[in-house]
Amino acid sequence: MYDVIISGAGPSGSKCAEILAKNGFKVALIEKDTNWRKPCGGAVNSRIFKYYPQLRRMNFHRINGIKIYSADFHNFEYKWRNVMDYSINVDRQQFDNFVRDIAVDAGAELFNQNLSYDFITKENRRIGIKAKSPSGLQEYYGKIIIIADGMSSKLVKKSGLRKKWNIEDIGIAKCAIMEGENKINKETISLFFKSYKGYGWLFPLENNKFNIGCGIIGEDILRYNLNQIYEEFLNDTNVKKYLSKNNYRKIWEGAYPLPGQGVLEKSLYNDNIMLIGDNGGFVSPLSGEGICPGIVSGKIAAETAIQALEKEEISKNTLKNYKFHPTIKKITRSFKLTLSLVDFCFENQGQNLSKMFKIAEHDDAFREKLINLFLFNEAPSKDFIMKLKFEN
Repeated sequence: MYDVIISGAGPSGSKCAEILAKNGFKVALIEKDTNWRKPCGGAVNSRIFKYYPQLRRMNFHRINGIKIYSADFHNFEYKWRNVMDYSINVDRQQFDNFVRDIAVDAGAELFNQNLSYDFITKENRRIGIKAKSPSGLQEYYGKIIIIADGMSSKLVKKSGLRKKWNIEDIGIAKCAIMEGENKINKETISLFFKSYKGYGWLFPLENNKFNIGCGIIGEDILRYNLNQIYEEFLNDTNVKKYLSKNNYRKIWEGAYPLPGQGVLEKSLYNDNIMLIGDNGGFVSPLSGEGICPGIVSGKIAAETAIQALEKEEISKNTLKNYKFHPTIKKITRSFKLTLSLVDFCFENQGQNLSKMFKIAEHDDAFREKLINLFLFNEAPSKDFIMKLKFEN
């Protein structure tokens, strides 16, 4: 019997497991495949060092600048070397294994190649998880169950916490890690917003490697073909300025869905169960960045579970502290306000984003808020929104 079972050993699940194990609790960390690489751009802002100071000793690629293009290729650029801490860009397979190893070193028990597919129930109570493994069906029993296994989770659907994703609530993206000589600024990540609801990215990695991809958001998923816009992005003349060759070696390629409506605050918990990471909607509706918010959700869920276990009260009345934690409330509010900007940014075939960049060119306060919005997922202030409405 485990104190906590965590399904999914990505960043959110691993951080959750680490904190619980460090506090002496028995944790089962269930993962479908530690060799799987989540399709992701891999950009992580400097706040990551608060949760993983060990990363400073690692060789993940350092980022000190961002360049954002609107649909008409008006651009906004900001560099922060010697101004604030560097960010990093990571290969998700390496990063996920790094944070997972920290959880295991803290005492969490990792069960690899286990695909969670259902709950074990007794007298209408969830008392564990069923999983499929190469050696057959496995059963894990625990007091609290935390679901961190991504948007395709079978457990979430069976938990009753939320229904199947609606198309307007998600985004889909495709990306690749490639290698070859290029003209990408090694310290700058680039975002390319489109006239439809979507954007592309070009992120440098070490040794002439780079991550390139694009995505579509909401109802535009039905209007555009992901594979087609991905190929168009790879061959876009403005992207080709950075990629002068035609024979880049493709190391890996993949596609994935991501939540697009912010935190699912009505679906985060129930009796002895919590959702964290992508399952809980901890992904910025504007930038798509979800590594840091996901890690924060795992941390707060772990702290909530500790309180519940110490009180020997694991009902929703205790676990609601997860949803109402000040940090979770802050992220929820921030993403709600950010979501209100998404439609605005893509109106007029994306020209509103150009207007935002033009304001930032001559308004330092607005510029700083724009930087925090894209880099740190900070909520746009009322002044910021009023400035946009006034200028437009």
